[in-house]
Amino acid sequence: MRKPRAAVGSGHRKQAASQEGRQKHAKNNSQAKPSACDGMIAECPGAPAGLARQPEEVVLQASVSSYHLFRDVAEVTAFRGSLLSWYDQEKRDLPWRRRAEDEMDLDRRAYAVWVSEVMLQQTQVATVINYYTGWMQKWPTLQDLASASLEEVNQLWAGLGYYSRGRRLQEGARKVVEELGGHMPRTAETLQQLLPGVGRYTAGAIASIAFGQATGVVDGNVARVLCRVRAIGADPSSTLVSQQLWGLAQQLVDPARPGDFNQAAMELGATVCTPQRPLCSQCPVESLCRARQRVEQEQLLASGSLSGSPDVEECAPNTGQCHLCLPPSEPWDQTLGVVNFPRKASRKPPREESSATCVLEQPGALGAQILLVQRPNSGLLAGLWEFPSVTWEPSEQLQRKALLQELQRWAGPLPATHLRHLGEVFRVYQGQQPGTCMGSKRSQVSSPCSRKKPRMGQQVLDNFFRSHISTDAHSLNSAAQ
Repeated sequence: MRKPRAAVGSGHRKQAASQEGRQKHAKNNSQAKPSACDGMIAECPGAPAGLARQPEEVVLQASVSSYHLFRDVAEVTAFRGSLLSWYDQEKRDLPWRRRAEDEMDLDRRAYAVWVSEVMLQQTQVATVINYYTGWMQKWPTLQDLASASLEEVNQLWAGLGYYSRGRRLQEGARKVVEELGGHMPRTAETLQQLLPGVGRYTAGAIASIAFGQATGVVDGNVARVLCRVRAIGADPSSTLVSQQLWGLAQQLVDPARPGDFNQAAMELGATVCTPQRPLCSQCPVESLCRARQRVEQEQLLASGSLSGSPDVEECAPNTGQCHLCLPPSEPWDQTLGVVNFPRKASRKPPREESSATCVLEQPGALGAQILLVQRPNSGLLAGLWEFPSVTWEPSEQLQRKALLQELQRWAGPLPATHLRHLGEVFRVYQGQQPGTCMGSKRSQVSSPCSRKKPRMGQQVLDNFFRSHISTDAHSLNSAAQ
């Protein structure tokens, strides 16, 4: 019997700070939802939600200038009416919205909303549509999802990223079926309290859309809309600004149509009040927008048509600098216009980890077999399959020893002489594929220059496993000779 050959190479894994653990995600850019770790409004695991937080918010609102608040009922009513009228005319036709509108069973409706909200975290709407449709066809009820295996969930989730979302969604479905009698919690407070991975935003979205609870929500799109409408220029990820935004969202939500109102606010941020090129002329609440008023004042000042200074004094409290206004270190930028609000939150750089990865080939009459191992059930990429790997060691001797021990744990005795360094395994493999462009850092890591498709690296690896195992595994070994 021929002995197995092994190829070892260095690889890199980048993990964003605080990537795992319970998170709140929000829609980003025009359609996707950024995670709380990326600088938006955090969902706080274990903290009380909804009504439990309102006294704190009331105190906070009393301590800030009325410039950043909605001053009376008439203003709130005008905002609600204008936004909902616009939404009724302009809302996108999306499969999860149709399900929420047509489904009469409350548990099925809540499940349909829950799946969509989880999928939309960090993912474009256009991408989610097909995944959502396939998911609901395969698992139309909580009971169906609860009976599925994690392998099945990960397989259907492949390409959406952040696999912990799918795992927690299934964990939540099992809890509802096994511990809650198959019935979803009916309020934002109990949804957040009882379901794993459900934070304040997701709980509010489910409760308002599926159950009609008058609870506000704040995702990345809503935060941007509120910051501009009330000229809030401070970091939206800070505790003070986050609390202020949640207070405004609760004040504005329409008690007669809470689900539609929340979706309308998100839709406005996704399609009109966008991060970089907002379409202010198409905004239904432009007349109520303090950011737009500030732009007009600055334009009049610049043209000499307005004497004095812009009316910014009223936003400052009696005790020094307003903590919701643009920070002194980042004053008004005439070229940005309404995009001055909000200023981008500061981000921590991602932590980079290096690992030694081994491609272990077992030749056979029907072709080679490749060893894959399963990651632990918790932590980064929990439960997924990968080539055997260990943390990178500075010493080559220590690296070989650590990797051999790991391989022997999975595959039995393996002579050290069969372990050879090839370089960065994925780049070596990709460099041998037809049409691969190696001219830039981006192309070296993930994508052929001939096509611009998402998740190209995943497609390359899929092809590697499905159709190139017998030849390309050998190419990987011979490439270093």
